[in-house]
Amino acid sequence: MSLARVHNFAISLDGFGTGEGQSHDAHFGHAGDRLHQWMFATRAWQQTGGSRGVDNVFAEEFGPGIGAEIMGAGKWGHPGWHEDPEWKGAWGPNPPFHTPVFVLTHHPRPSIEMEGGTTFHFLDTSPAEALATARKAADGKDVRIGGGPTVIRDFLAAGLIDHMHIVVVPILLGRGVRLWDGLEGLEKDYAVEATSSPSGVTHVTFTRTGA
Repeated sequence: MSLARVHNFAISLDGFGTGEGQSHDAHFGHAGDRLHQWMFATRAWQQTGGSRGVDNVFAEEFGPGIGAEIMGAGKWGHPGWHEDPEWKGAWGPNPPFHTPVFVLTHHPRPSIEMEGGTTFHFLDTSPAEALATARKAADGKDVRIGGGPTVIRDFLAAGLIDHMHIVVVPILLGRGVRLWDGLEGLEKDYAVEATSSPSGVTHVTFTRTGA
């Protein structure tokens, strides 16, 4: 069976995966782009330049072997996006996913086909049912659980994530949406490794024991 994987998901030292005050013009709220500066500096992101170091090695694992993605409504849009029929997501005309993407929302709408192979589908269902649907679309490849923090937390609580790459960024956000709440003892089910980078971030991987 294909794996459910998390890649390049960044959190602050105090565990926040997004800031407070998310809006149309502030996709990550007051956090801005501070959680993702490490990735923007890599060759994997820039394509024609950027770092080839440890951050790039992890960033390059985002795409290979992925056949579909699941994300939450907060990652796809902003508060109130469901009231705008013209809204097509926060990722521009050619989103970086290049696969079917299943958006978990209480406000489903017709699928939206974008440039570059990304098609957004909208589901109002449980994590397990969403994963089963995404696996069918992935056609034997793995499914990326893309976030935000609430979606990843729900999939972890349901025991559905096989491999997870978390990037701990040395900033304190103080408010927003935390990743780890309610997941006490999670590490018992995973082999955990940490790799420090000269950029200041720490890459922490969780691989389910026996996965």
